[in-house]
Amino acid sequence: MNYNKLIDHTLLKQDATPEQIVKLCEEAKQFDFMSVCVNPGYVPLAAECLKGSSVKVCTVIGFPLGMNLTKTKVEEAVLAVKEGANEVDMVINVGMLKAGHDDYVQQEIYEIKQAVGRDIVLKVIIETCLLSDEEIVRACKVAKAAGADFVKTSTGFSTGGATVHAVSLMRQTVGPEMGVKASGGVRTHEDLIAMVEAGANRIGTSSGAKII
Repeated sequence: MNYNKLIDHTLLKQDATPEQIVKLCEEAKQFDFMSVCVNPGYVPLAAECLKGSSVKVCTVIGFPLGMNLTKTKVEEAVLAVKEGANEVDMVINVGMLKAGHDDYVQQEIYEIKQAVGRDIVLKVIIETCLLSDEEIVRACKVAKAAGADFVKTSTGFSTGGATVHAVSLMRQTVGPEMGVKASGGVRTHEDLIAMVEAGANRIGTSSGAKII
């Protein structure tokens, strides 16, 4: 199996420099990863670095808290796509989900998907470390109903990252036709295998080069 094409090679730290982003892109090309995942401000740089390669540009929206206004997230996603992003990982409003406002969460995901279009891969970060099993199931159901392409475990900036349990539950909920991305704390080849066996078909990690 080509594990390299499961990996979104990630650098989302607040102090990431342009030089580090260029290095990230060079590594992604060297190992033929699926994408690099960078903050929106670095999308133009990543797009330029990866021009002519098969590596995609992924970015994050409403990151890391997900508490922006819906229209802010929509505009952020549209701008990122215009600047060269092929994939968009958005953070849901976790508080609204926990309060039972599933319609709000679903509508927000739907609006972003409609705004970026069918050709852009939309991944929905549900921040599993803050959710009960029942809430994880609800989050996955609304993401699927809204037309998202993936559900994703974590930002990597909260109280925990991906777990085998959460990934398995997400896969069971969305079925075989939707993507599941495990992100946060995947640092070794063993971690990657465990997540794939649990049902993940994309891995977000800053340790991609080491893993491969």
